[in-house]
Amino acid sequence: MSAGTFTPAPGAAPVSRMILAQTALETRMLLRNGEQLLLTVVIPALLLVLFSSVDIITVPVQEGGGGKSVDFLAPGVLALAVMSTAFTGQAIATGFDRRYGVLKRLGASPLPRWALMAAKTLSVLVTEVLQIALLTAIAFALGWSPQGNPLSAAALILLGTAAFSGLGLLMAGTLKAELTLAAANLVFLLLLVGGGVIVPLEKFPEAVQEVLGLLPIAALSEGLREVLQHGGALPWADAAVLTAWAVLGLGAAARFFRWE
Repeated sequence: MSAGTFTPAPGAAPVSRMILAQTALETRMLLRNGEQLLLTVVIPALLLVLFSSVDIITVPVQEGGGGKSVDFLAPGVLALAVMSTAFTGQAIATGFDRRYGVLKRLGASPLPRWALMAAKTLSVLVTEVLQIALLTAIAFALGWSPQGNPLSAAALILLGTAAFSGLGLLMAGTLKAELTLAAANLVFLLLLVGGGVIVPLEKFPEAVQEVLGLLPIAALSEGLREVLQHGGALPWADAAVLTAWAVLGLGAAARFFRWE
């Protein structure tokens, strides 16, 4: 028997394998969190069912667009699901990981810090796929008739995910965990009301509409509505707004994020 046959060969796993392992862990932790499931799944689903079944608001219908409430509401609820996971859920989870020293310990492990953030982003995308599948099934059951190119909708969702992830990481990396929890939930509620998710932007005064239209949730809601309700091409104005928020949010998060 040759020497060294049973000699261990310690060393870090390939970065790709570490990212996948961390992604699976982050996803499991997210799906086991009752509060996060409430934000990411239960609330969007309830809003979709409630407002599609009850004539509470007057839904604007453009020429060539869908005529049912669900045709207006489904794109907005999909945008809300993206925000709830990429912004609210990620901000709260990362904020408390930072408070309890989890990020500091992971930062000292063989897993590079950029790979940890990549794993968190992939976890968000996996969760969004599950959300969108569930909400789409509910919307179809309610009579949704989507139009347009699904690739354009996917592009908007990816841009929205980048924008909300940057803002969520910026909040989690600069504020205390308790403040992040309160601020993230408050922003979620405010954007739910004023972001064109449920209430059409046309219901607000014209001066306010221009401001609200620059919000990432409004750009994502209106962009998805343009594609999925009215069958339009990729709305470049909404895509530009989301791109600007993504660049600003991710850039600021990279610059100011504190690991301790």
